[in-house]
Amino acid sequence: ITSPMNDIYTLIFLAFALAMDAFAVSICKGLSMDRINFGRASVVGLWFGIFQGIMPVAGYFLGKSFRSFLMVVDHWLAFILLLFIGVNMIREAAIKRKAQIEGTADNLQIRREANPLAFRTMFIMAIATSIDALAVGLSMAMAESESGCNIWVSAAVIALVTYLLSVVGVKAGAHFGHKYEYRAEFVGGILLILIGARVLVEHLFGL
Repeated sequence: ITSPMNDIYTLIFLAFALAMDAFAVSICKGLSMDRINFGRASVVGLWFGIFQGIMPVAGYFLGKSFRSFLMVVDHWLAFILLLFIGVNMIREAAIKRKAQIEGTADNLQIRREANPLAFRTMFIMAIATSIDALAVGLSMAMAESESGCNIWVSAAVIALVTYLLSVVGVKAGAHFGHKYEYRAEFVGGILLILIGARVLVEHLFGL
């Protein structure tokens, strides 16, 4: 097996592929946030970028010893985490819609705006979107690459690409979120669930 990290173009392509889930989730995150600026978008980007950089390194050093176990549970873990976040987004969209109908939407917005980047939510999202990066690290270990800096350079490129795409995703999500409000947040929750389902189906059926 030849490590894909030996070709810079392949590495960049791989980084973009790995960042797609983070990009999609960032759009969903932007949908659910009431106020967006570059600082907040950067926080989301850092969460996803850092975890996408850490996971290949972790997978690489776990190596063959735990590979069989991790390959069994990783996609289930991603599915469960994204399902949890997606259902929660749909629930919050329903609460906001109900508050709007009852005339209490302004108070609800103030309460939610207090902590739009909660540690628990961002941690779960970051873990769920970086599972594939862990698998890439495992595959690198299986390829037995002899380049000591290879894994570090690869992780840095993956982290940077993920950060940039996540920032763009948050801004894009915010645009559509402000335009379509509660329906956008509901759709965002559905998208998260579908991303988790795709990960699981790919694992179970090899699609």
